[in-house]
Amino acid sequence: MTEQQTPKLDRPPARDTARERSAGGAPSESAGRRRGRPPLLVSLSLLFLAGVAVCAVLGTWLAPQDPSEQDPSLSVTSPGGGHLLGTDVLGRDVFSRVIVGTLSAVAGPLIAAIGILLIGTLLGLLAGYHGGRVDAVISRGADMLYSMPALLVAIVVVGIVSGSYVLTIGVIVVLNVPGTVRLVRSAAIAQARLSYVDAARALGVRPLVIVTRHILPNVMPTVVATFLLEFVTALVSFSALSFLGLGVAPGSANWGTMLAEGQELIFDNPMMSLAPALLIVATATSATIAGDWLYDRTALKAEAR
Repeated sequence: MTEQQTPKLDRPPARDTARERSAGGAPSESAGRRRGRPPLLVSLSLLFLAGVAVCAVLGTWLAPQDPSEQDPSLSVTSPGGGHLLGTDVLGRDVFSRVIVGTLSAVAGPLIAAIGILLIGTLLGLLAGYHGGRVDAVISRGADMLYSMPALLVAIVVVGIVSGSYVLTIGVIVVLNVPGTVRLVRSAAIAQARLSYVDAARALGVRPLVIVTRHILPNVMPTVVATFLLEFVTALVSFSALSFLGLGVAPGSANWGTMLAEGQELIFDNPMMSLAPALLIVATATSATIAGDWLYDRTALKAEAR
């Protein structure tokens, strides 16, 4: 077989597209949901995530005051007087700490989501395409980890070993990989049973080429949706751990840490807790909406292949 023959298999044969795309999970129902979603809601979600990204990268320069500067005379003041969200118990500007804390709050979950995506997609494709013993080993390992309460295990592990920020990322990656493995595996199995994959095998195309050039593009909607969902899961997990004082340095500017610091002073300056709490909820909600929107767009592109 010559190299010129391989590109002809980049897409399933036309006669099988309706049935096969339905089996692969990227069909016309996605288009229907996309048409029914308010464009304004999607735009606001994307705009909010862009603002979070800007604060994470440029937070030090955007903060109006030094987030670590203490002024005991201004302990727990209400919004106003040069402090947009008031001050905390040490007299630090809450607004500046919220902005600077964005990096710590979202960088770890983003790195964790990328790690989960890469490892989970690789293992899911291997299990779904090869089947047999490879599938059995990967699936049983994923099932074992999936049966564990991820957040509880993370609290125990990070608490026992006094885990650092990096270790916290690693623990969250390991505990959340099984979900991605199972989703990608299911999509890969559906694609591996289709006629265009059988044709590629019959022509002697290498398994690596079949997986990367033919199966992976057709499971991309699942991969994209999984990535942002895992980011949301990691964001909530990081916030919960930092709320408990785990995974981040005490007193550092982090949304979860600020939420914990302000809970006992909620009636003196509600913004100490409300501001980081609302940002966690808004970021998670916006990422979920953006993930659904990206899934639909990717599914439509896969349907047009």
